[in-house]
Amino acid sequence: MRFRTCKNYYNVNVKAAFLVFALVLSFTLKAAAQDEFYTNFSLTLSPSASRTAYGPLFYHEERESFSTWAIPPLISHSEDDITDFDEWDFVYPFITLDRFGNEYRFQIVQLFSFSGGGTQTDTNFHRFTLFPFYFQQRSKIPELNYTALVPIAGHITNRFFRDDIKFVLFPIWSRTRKRDVVTDNYVYPIVHFRKGDLLSGWQVWPLIGHEIRESAERTNRLDLVETMPGHDKWFVLWPFFFNQRSGIGTENPSHDYAFLPIFSIKRSKLKDVTTAPWPIGYTHIEDREKKYREWGFPWPFFDIARGSKTTTRFWPIYSRAHDATKESVFYLWPVYKYNRIISAPVDRKRTRILFFLYSDTTQKNTETGQVAKRKDFWPLYTYRQDLDGTRRFQAIAPLEPILPASKSIERDYSPLWSLWRSERNPRTGAAYQSLLWDLYRRQSTPENKKVSLLFGLFKYQSSATGKQFRAFFIPFGHEKEQKAH
Repeated sequence: MRFRTCKNYYNVNVKAAFLVFALVLSFTLKAAAQDEFYTNFSLTLSPSASRTAYGPLFYHEERESFSTWAIPPLISHSEDDITDFDEWDFVYPFITLDRFGNEYRFQIVQLFSFSGGGTQTDTNFHRFTLFPFYFQQRSKIPELNYTALVPIAGHITNRFFRDDIKFVLFPIWSRTRKRDVVTDNYVYPIVHFRKGDLLSGWQVWPLIGHEIRESAERTNRLDLVETMPGHDKWFVLWPFFFNQRSGIGTENPSHDYAFLPIFSIKRSKLKDVTTAPWPIGYTHIEDREKKYREWGFPWPFFDIARGSKTTTRFWPIYSRAHDATKESVFYLWPVYKYNRIISAPVDRKRTRILFFLYSDTTQKNTETGQVAKRKDFWPLYTYRQDLDGTRRFQAIAPLEPILPASKSIERDYSPLWSLWRSERNPRTGAAYQSLLWDLYRRQSTPENKKVSLLFGLFKYQSSATGKQFRAFFIPFGHEKEQKAH
C-alpha cells in the first residue's frame, strides 16, 4: 500500500499518525502470522472449536459445522452447514438478513424488508415490504401474487392475521377474510358487515353492534362428530354495555353481560364471576371446574383464593399464590419476586430483585437430573451454566440481563464491553479466562496450560513435552525428550 502525501492537505501530525498506524498494522500482521492473537476454544466448548480474536475489533469462531465472524458492533455473520442457515447483522438491530434453507428475510429497522422462499408445493415466492406503505409478493402461481400501495388500493394475502385483505382508499373501504368469515369495512373500524358459515353480523362502532353464529355438528379430520359452538353478541355504546352468550350448543354455555363501570357478570355451568364496580371493586370467582373460590376487594390490591388455587395478596406489600404446577411470591413489589413452574420434566425457578437489577434462574430436568442456571446482576455481570455443565461468566453486561435470549446481542455487542470472560467445562477439566479483550488470557486442561499477556508479546506454555516462554516473539525454554517404547 502506498500513501501519497500532499502538503496542502496533510501536516506533520497526520504523517506521524499514518506512521504509527503502519507500525501497528505491521506488528498485528506479524503476530497474526505466528498465531499470537489466536485463542483456542476447544478447551471449553468442543474438541473441534477454535476462536481467533483481535481484541474487541474482530473475532472468528468455528466449531464443527458452525462458524461466526464479527467486527463488533458493525457487522457479524453466522452460518451452519448442517441446518443450512445464515444470519447477517449490520449494526443490529438496524439491518438484518436471515436465511434458512431457501427461505430468507432482509429488513431495515423492521420497516423495509425483502423475504422469500418455498411453499408446500415447492414454489418459490419473494416478498418486498416498505412498511406501512408498500407490500408486494411474486410467485410462479398467480394466486399467490399481490401488490398493495397504502392507502390507495391493493390486495394482500396471509398477512396481519388475515387470509385475504383487499382495500381501496383505506380506511374508506376494505374487505378481509379469515377462514370462512368475510368482513366488509366502511370507514374502518366504524361500520362493518360480516358473514360466514352460519354467521352474520354488523356494527356501527362505538354506538351499536350485533353478531350471531348458530351452533352445528361437524365431522373433524379424525372422522369424529363434534359440536361447533355458537354465539350471540350485542354491544351498545362500547365498551359500556354488552350482552354476550357463547358456547351455545355445548355442555358449558356462558352468559356475559356488563354495564360498565357499574358491574360485570359472567355465568356458566362451570364458572361464575362477579365484579362491581368494574374493574377495581369487589370481585368474586367460583370456578367449579378447577375447584377454587376467589375474593378480591378491591381487586387486584387485596385478593384471597382457596381450593385448588391458594392466593393471599396485599399489593404491593405481600403476595403468595400457588397451585399444583405454579407458585408466585413477592415482597414490596417489585423489590423481590419469585416464580416457580413445574411441568414435567421441567422444574423452573426464578428470583428477581427490582426487575432486571438481579435475576437468578434455575431449570432442572427431573428425569435426567441435569441443571441449567443463569444469574444476572445488571450491569455488572452475567453467569450461565448449561445442562451439560459448561459454565460461562462475563463482566460487564448492560444488555444481556434485559435480552437474555438474544443471540445478536451476544454476538455483536458482548465483545465490546466484556472486560472479563471465563469458561469452564467440568467434564473435560478445561478452563479459559480473558481480561480486557485478551490483553491477558489463560487456557488450561489437565494436560497443558497456556498463558498470554499483552496480546501475545509475552507467552507461556507448558505440557507433558516441556515448558516454553516467549517474549517479543523470541522463544525460550526446552522440551523433554520422549522415551522410546
